[in-house]
Amino acid sequence: MTKKNLVYVWSLRNAAADKAGQPVAYKDHERYMKSVLEFLVQTLNQTPLGEAYELVGVVYDDDEQSPRDQQLVSDYGFAYQPGRQWLYPADLEVQGKRVNDLLLSVPSTYRRHPRGSAEHIAGKQDFERRLHDTLVELKADIVVLDGLLVILDELVRPGAPFARRIMNIHPGITRIESPYERRGAYATWNALYGARGQKVVDWATKETEPTAPLYLTGASFHYVDNGIDSGEVLHDVLNTEIGPEDTILELRWNNFNNSLFPALRQGLWLMLENLRQAQAGKARDVA
Repeated sequence: MTKKNLVYVWSLRNAAADKAGQPVAYKDHERYMKSVLEFLVQTLNQTPLGEAYELVGVVYDDDEQSPRDQQLVSDYGFAYQPGRQWLYPADLEVQGKRVNDLLLSVPSTYRRHPRGSAEHIAGKQDFERRLHDTLVELKADIVVLDGLLVILDELVRPGAPFARRIMNIHPGITRIESPYERRGAYATWNALYGARGQKVVDWATKETEPTAPLYLTGASFHYVDNGIDSGEVLHDVLNTEIGPEDTILELRWNNFNNSLFPALRQGLWLMLENLRQAQAGKARDVA
């Protein structure tokens, strides 16, 4: 089976919030905050997954003309600049290519407009068309979203060309039947509050109510649909212990290393098996 083209899609502003590529305070010392992209690159370079997948593009949706996005990535900028902090080592290579050379901008400029406005709706459709065209140009077989702060619509509707080919790696368990379910942008915060016996009922005011504490969280590798982390789960890992005194970055570090990285690696293996079965099914149909 030939290598599958893998495209990685993220929001730089989300990685910046994690202090990706920097040492972060961890208890009485510091630990390096490895981004999911850096882990993926190392996995493709150092494990047999690199014989199955080729990383052909790294797409980000941040809007360089947006004052808000400029502020959110102010420690990094929108591209690597010599002598400046970046989200991963500047010389990082994947399968013999510089990762910085794979970066592609597909800005979600529709976010400049009020949600629900005609400009927002039309802009969202235009963004998805541009993202679709980029994926086609890259000949993407599989797309992995990591911290993309956008909900996709047309790209993942049943029957669309990339339906069931776009996956999300989420820092929380997304199975609705799990007591550890943590969906949405506040998944890590919800897990942290949960370990303190609190449930946030209003994120605008941080209003909480008491709840039975839960001291575990994890990560999910799931198909992307039109909902918020609601797609079918291909693989998940529940292996991150939470200390009530953890900081948000300590919990992010622990969850990346104990649950999210393993879920991504193992999920990509399972995805490969699904692709092989689909390919075999098509061959039988032709025969």
